[in-house]
Amino acid sequence: MAFQPIYDAVAGRVWGYEALVRGVAGEGAYEVLRRVSPEQKYRFDQDCRVKAIELAARLFPAGENLMLSINFMPNAVYEPAACLRATLLAAAKADFPLSSIMFEFTENEEVTDTAHLTNIITEYRKHGFITAIDDFGAGHAGLGLLVDFQPDLIKIDMKLIRGIDGSPARQAVVAGIVAIAGDLNITVLAEGIETEAEYRVLQAAGVRLLQGYWFAKPAFEQLPEIHVPVATAGGVQGLAVFPC
Repeated sequence: MAFQPIYDAVAGRVWGYEALVRGVAGEGAYEVLRRVSPEQKYRFDQDCRVKAIELAARLFPAGENLMLSINFMPNAVYEPAACLRATLLAAAKADFPLSSIMFEFTENEEVTDTAHLTNIITEYRKHGFITAIDDFGAGHAGLGLLVDFQPDLIKIDMKLIRGIDGSPARQAVVAGIVAIAGDLNITVLAEGIETEAEYRVLQAAGVRLLQGYWFAKPAFEQLPEIHVPVATAGGVQGLAVFPC
């Protein structure tokens, strides 16, 4: 697994880290996932969760209340309670708090049974996990998922973020997402930020949580240094580098 920080612009600190699957030779997620057959999805999903928790328990500094974000495959979860056993065991063994774990499911994997997904979210919330929609605005269901259920957090897809500083259309769409999320008491996170201009537009739009290469690239089995925006009287000016 590799870890990429999520920055809280209001608190001025790292909010948590997303655990991203990587191959043993550093292969990206796409290269790994495309080799996972349908028959292997459940075992692969379980192993990724356990590995992420074990590494986070070892790498996260004590006392900072950092969140661990884990991606999961809704279609690989056959029965929510049973599929959580390995997760709960790994967290207990590593003494990692359940309330510090966020599960993301991506819109890019088509959800064929929304009732099943609702059952998954309900079961996860019973244990104190945070739930999130990843790649929001670029997948199969879009706003329809918010009608069927409301997660704790949505991650705006990078396709809506890229070049937002020069795109009134993207700014309008993001503003709409932020407004809807506010009405539903859902936290918004923008991912894929690569420039200061993108960061400044998103911060002005009221997006509190931010993630992308502008802050830090994922680091393999370690926490990367993060470039934190430095505020001045005239706004953001440069970056300060903080160790992991």
